Amino acid sequence: MKFIVSSSQLLKQLQHIAGVINANTVLPILEDFLFEVEKNKLSVVATDLETVMRIQLDVEAKDSGKVCIPAKILMDSLKNIAEQPLTFTIDKNFGIEITSDNGKYKVMGENPDNFPKEPAADDTTTFTMPSTALVTAINKTLFAVSNDDLRPAMTGVYFELNPNFIQFVATDAHRLVRFKRTDVDCPKQDSFIVPRKPLNLLKSALPDNEDEISVNYNSNHLFVKHGTTQMSCRLIDARFPDYKVVIPTDNPYKLVVNKAEFQQALRRVSVFSNKSTNQVALNISGSELQLAAQDIDFSFEGTERMKCQYDGEDITIAFNARFLIEMLNASDGDEVRIELATPTKAGILKPTDVEKNEELLMLVMPLMLNQ
Repeated sequence: MKFIVSSSQLLKQLQHIAGVINANTVLPILEDFLFEVEKNKLSVVATDLETVMRIQLDVEAKDSGKVCIPAKILMDSLKNIAEQPLTFTIDKNFGIEITSDNGKYKVMGENPDNFPKEPAADDTTTFTMPSTALVTAINKTLFAVSNDDLRPAMTGVYFELNPNFIQFVATDAHRLVRFKRTDVDCPKQDSFIVPRKPLNLLKSALPDNEDEISVNYNSNHLFVKHGTTQMSCRLIDARFPDYKVVIPTDNPYKLVVNKAEFQQALRRVSVFSNKSTNQVALNISGSELQLAAQDIDFSFEGTERMKCQYDGEDITIAFNARFLIEMLNASDGDEVRIELATPTKAGILKPTDVEKNEELLMLVMPLMLNQ
């Protein structure tokens, strides 16, 4: 088998799917890309048994065939080859010879029959959405996903489908993010949990534009397709917690602050906080917000004052500064509104500027105040 492909095109496409491959794989063949050539089309597949990604690009080829090529050495060599046509020649023992304008490189491939099969897209439900809607949803929720493998349901993003909208929810029990899009029509009411890794890969592989992407799912797998890129992944088989019960319905005190100023103040003050809790106390009275952090073990202390708009009784409430900073990152616009009730009740963050077809709600649990 022989085919000719542009070196830069091949590298660009492989970079979309190389993240699927784990550093420590259980099977040596999982360290390879599966190359499939048919009718001047090259498909390349990468898998870790849970997630599969496939890309397709045009090549010059007279015949068809398959081969597995070790991913690391191929990627490392392509990164150092200037844009030019490369000729791949594969012999019957899966030996691969790559010929460039002034070089020749040999790699030993593997038998493609040993490469794991992709999951079949049987009995799937299908809907479409703008690529930017999914990319935005991942960016706004993924940071709040839990790393605790003992609670598998929280280690992914919960997709909640409705005929009139789609919601994405992530929580690690200390904070919660719910992002809603009303410009997506789903065929029926349904829900599933998508693991963190495939979402991270999609975020990099999908364009942040209005391109339409096709989303299919069945009881075990999710399938996403955009142009020549496809991804499938195993869904998390667990029950997502009933998140609606933790969202307070009545937080009467409203605090509005400049997002950038608040975030910078949190960064400066949190340097002096206890490293295990990142606790920063917010003392709000009138139109002034005071931020205070201390680490008693080291006699560190930091305080700052800033202007705010506040409607409510004076309150002192403490939060994990890192959580607040990450939530502010996910919020668009210049200002953010924080809704509070008591020092022991969850605070709710919302952007004051609401994008069309979007709704973002973020919840963060308070910390016990250091007395």
